[in-house]
Amino acid sequence: MAPSRLQEEIQQRRPFAGPDEEAFLNLLRTAFSLGRDHGAFLEPFGLTPTQYNALRILAGSHPDPLPCREIGRRMVTPVPDVTRLVARLESKGLVRRRRAAHDRRIVAVAITAPGRRLLATIRRPLAAWLDSRLGPLGEANLNRLSRLLERLRPGPSRPPG
Repeated sequence: MAPSRLQEEIQQRRPFAGPDEEAFLNLLRTAFSLGRDHGAFLEPFGLTPTQYNALRILAGSHPDPLPCREIGRRMVTPVPDVTRLVARLESKGLVRRRRAAHDRRIVAVAITAPGRRLLATIRRPLAAWLDSRLGPLGEANLNRLSRLLERLRPGPSRPPG
């Protein structure tokens, strides 16, 4: 049997232990590749993928601010220090922080008008980028891929491990 594309890319001469190992390594390789390319796409806009994710979360809650812990909970890829992430976005004028009146320990974060404008600027080029990267799979396959990937993640009905 001819080596798979993944075997060639990682220069692995022996067959994988099984289809589960090959699929797992393919997922990791693809996630890394898409993540790297997404970062390169966002760089001209002055954002990292993590910053973009936080802005999208805040835009979704606009006009209501969110506590830092809630931003962290909603992140696609969790980050260890949401406070530092928010501070970077604030230094760019994209978000604002305020202490909650009812509990001074809680810092509420809201997207600013410049943050919303930046997201609006990114929207169309990002849609074109996503279409160039994922569009060839077609809508039906993309929907199927999403459902399959969701089955792999732990959820309320499926404990981790």
